[in-house]
Amino acid sequence: MRMITLIPLALLAAPSASLALPLDKLAQVEVLPGWRAANGDHIAGLRITLAPGWKTYWRAPGDAGIPPIFSFTGSQNIQAVAPHWPVPEVFDSNGVQTIGYHDGVVFPLTVFSKTPDQPMQISGRIDLGVCEEICIPVSLDFDATLPISGTRDSAITAALVNRPLTQSEAGVGDVTCAIDPIHDGLRVTTKFDLAPLGSSDVVIVEAGDANIWVSEAQTQRTGNQISATVDMVHNTETAFGLDRSKIKITVLGGHQAVEIHGCSSS
Repeated sequence: MRMITLIPLALLAAPSASLALPLDKLAQVEVLPGWRAANGDHIAGLRITLAPGWKTYWRAPGDAGIPPIFSFTGSQNIQAVAPHWPVPEVFDSNGVQTIGYHDGVVFPLTVFSKTPDQPMQISGRIDLGVCEEICIPVSLDFDATLPISGTRDSAITAALVNRPLTQSEAGVGDVTCAIDPIHDGLRVTTKFDLAPLGSSDVVIVEAGDANIWVSEAQTQRTGNQISATVDMVHNTETAFGLDRSKIKITVLGGHQAVEIHGCSSS
């Protein structure tokens, strides 16, 4: 296990008593070495453990969050790594909506080997934000050997099971996106049918381009139909094209999630 480097960002509220904790107790990372699948891919995990009461963020964290960024520089016998995202929670902090994980999370990793019959060395860093009453960006270094065989890990398996349903699994039919220009970007309204997941729905829309900021969705439900509207602005504040096939829509509710890839013109 490697400890952390903390770089203070900014105080978002009054200083918390939790800062009395040693810095290396706020967040830690551990590589779960996992197991080798029959096709040669390796299933591993990164376990992030946070101090009680602290949270970290999902890939689309909301306006006040910091998305995790994975780097695998220094790895050996590894061709590529695909992180998986367990279903997150929705937080409301003083009227600001953020999306993430409370007290910790396991990120499963599918690791693609250059030589499947040899061990792999997974090395790198995950940069993320951790928050209680303040938010701090954190860099967590990791380095571990992934064995040729290995054994199934219950924590990785549970995180893999805790995934969003696909569009087909959730019975979502046609998904449309109407795109209209606004003074500094585009306004996108998506519509689709989905039975309620819980008492309320939270819809997150991603543009499929890290350079495009997406606002919190304004969501309406009529029966089984959901309508969600977001504004999108490029970070250069210039005109941009939007590929509907790259849009990703996630609906959260009742400790469940549905993930939709792409939409058609209305």
